[in-house]
Amino acid sequence: MTTTTLLCTVGGSHQPIVRAIEHLRPDHVCFICSDDDPATGNKGSYTQVEGKGSVIKARFQDEKPSLPNIPTQADLQPDQVSVLRVQADNLDDIYRTVTDWLGERGRAAERIVADYTGGTKTMSAALVAVALDEGIELQLVSGSRSNLVKVESGAEYVTTAAVSESRFRRQLAQALAPWQRHAYDESALILEKIEPPSNPKLRGEYERAIDVSRALAAWDRFNHQSAREILLRYRPILGRFWGPLLGTLDLMENPERGEPMRLFDLWRNAERRAAQGRYDDAVARTYRLLEWSAQWILQIRADIATNNVPEDKIPPGIELTRNRQGQYQAGLFNAWRMAENYGGEAVAAFWHAEEQNMLDLLKSRNHSILAHGFEPISSEHWQAFARWVSNKLLPPLLTLTAKEPYRIKRLPEQLPTALPQI
Repeated sequence: MTTTTLLCTVGGSHQPIVRAIEHLRPDHVCFICSDDDPATGNKGSYTQVEGKGSVIKARFQDEKPSLPNIPTQADLQPDQVSVLRVQADNLDDIYRTVTDWLGERGRAAERIVADYTGGTKTMSAALVAVALDEGIELQLVSGSRSNLVKVESGAEYVTTAAVSESRFRRQLAQALAPWQRHAYDESALILEKIEPPSNPKLRGEYERAIDVSRALAAWDRFNHQSAREILLRYRPILGRFWGPLLGTLDLMENPERGEPMRLFDLWRNAERRAAQGRYDDAVARTYRLLEWSAQWILQIRADIATNNVPEDKIPPGIELTRNRQGQYQAGLFNAWRMAENYGGEAVAAFWHAEEQNMLDLLKSRNHSILAHGFEPISSEHWQAFARWVSNKLLPPLLTLTAKEPYRIKRLPEQLPTALPQI
């Protein structure tokens, strides 16, 4: 059996609260009341709920109270009443107090309605915030007015507050927050748990958010084809915001020109892992970048595959080992030594200047748990590695890619941390 609980803020006027209780007929009422003022000592609104005898004025201009407390007027029994005393103008205190109270209740079979008509502005704002975050129904007591101060007594009526759009936008913002740390999969999972809005415009925003989160998650897993298939549907909308980004995706899927862009995309992926504090993952990706870069250079400049190097293309002074099939294979350093011979002036100058630096930097990688050791890679080690890649490795690669057929003169943009407001 479903029970109903009413949360209501209590201020200077009792009539709207009594009207809300009479309308809803809840099984339990939680009154959110102001505590005594610490500066003046004036009593808080809790006296309207807990006070004995005549504690409420029938009219504001009356000299003395003539009415009993609100629970008595609403015919509530003591076990149907809870009182939360809060600091009247401290939104954090009110929000925390209400959410703590809700957290202590078994809410599986409970309908909870929040009425924010009474109390201070801060009390009302805090209760609305709780309701939006907790998925609670919102209502207020309204009616005809002769001024901007309050609704005329006797003209009150209870109405449901229109909060579906506000609640959805709040949920959407919370769901997309993981984008700021490139956690697109996390956003997609959160969005899947949100009930799709019925409003067509909001539903479109929801579908776009979940689809694009999934697309970027696929991109982050190097599944560029799936990412492109999804994002192509949104190109008419996102193109003016993400033109270069979508161009990067198009180029990576080009069988003739895409490989160097995938190399640069791997570097951006390493940067994203570092931004998440996953330095071992970032360095592991950078190691693959070093290896792949040499392999790509040898492929385009000498038609050499490092897993099967023709004997007549092994430069003098480089010794390669054969695998079980008798094929010569080149690991990372031998691949770069060969690239020095075949890659042109920029590559040769890079290797001549940076061979020892690369060896020194890779020591931290070799000692990591993702390579041959057990030492976690520190932020300092990653920063040193990142500076070296940016300042030393990428420039000669961009020199090669600037030419035909690639025409890639700069690194691709990093994946976005926010969905454009459309």
